[in-house]
Amino acid sequence: MKNILIVFGVFLTLACNTTDNDSNPDNILLDKVLVFTKTSGFRHQSIEIGIKTIEGLGKQNNFEVIQTEDASLFSTENLKQYQLVVFLNTTGDVLNANQEQAFKTFINNGGSFMGIHSATDTEYEWAWYGELVGAYFLNHPNPSSASITRVNSTHPSTKHLPEQWVRYDEWYNFKSIFEDINVLLNLDESTYDGGENGTNHPIAWYHEYDGGRSFYTALGHTNESYVEPEFKQHLLGGILYGLKR
Repeated sequence: MKNILIVFGVFLTLACNTTDNDSNPDNILLDKVLVFTKTSGFRHQSIEIGIKTIEGLGKQNNFEVIQTEDASLFSTENLKQYQLVVFLNTTGDVLNANQEQAFKTFINNGGSFMGIHSATDTEYEWAWYGELVGAYFLNHPNPSSASITRVNSTHPSTKHLPEQWVRYDEWYNFKSIFEDINVLLNLDESTYDGGENGTNHPIAWYHEYDGGRSFYTALGHTNESYVEPEFKQHLLGGILYGLKR
């Protein structure tokens, strides 16, 4: 009887360990991604499904996602545990001076930033952030379908896309576009009404800035975007770029 109990106990231990490690079978140390969703202006309904989408991408691609609206997590010590910080549809003034300095230190030390959609509608009074994200939001017409031209066919966020990508979204016009960005996608203003940037209308880009990496996509206004396979792969490519994979 004693031997039976020992065998049964070993079986339970193995079973529990197997269950615990299903999502990480090799017990590897996962990259950590902080998804920041604080808003002090307009709040997008798509934030919630955006969080779930990024969490799903994390489970499928071995990175851990921590979502927060608590700006106090932006301390120098706390940010050390993350490889990438994502501003998902943030708006307005979301960080105080100390938090801004901690985030800048994170980038200076080789951390990565990713901005989605209204991340450009954020921190207008902080010029360093404007250069990091790559531009500031100016305005937008009503959501509509439009055609996007793929400028870069090798970046992980765009290599899966067609040369002309037609989709429905809210199309941002920009001001203060940083001259050193590397354009990935360009919006064709002839295919919709309300464009104000002309033939040079970047809608997704990346660059290295002040010690770190930055990726931005203006796509992602609608709930439907976050279940669209092409857009999810676009997001994943931006994340992988930020994680330096």
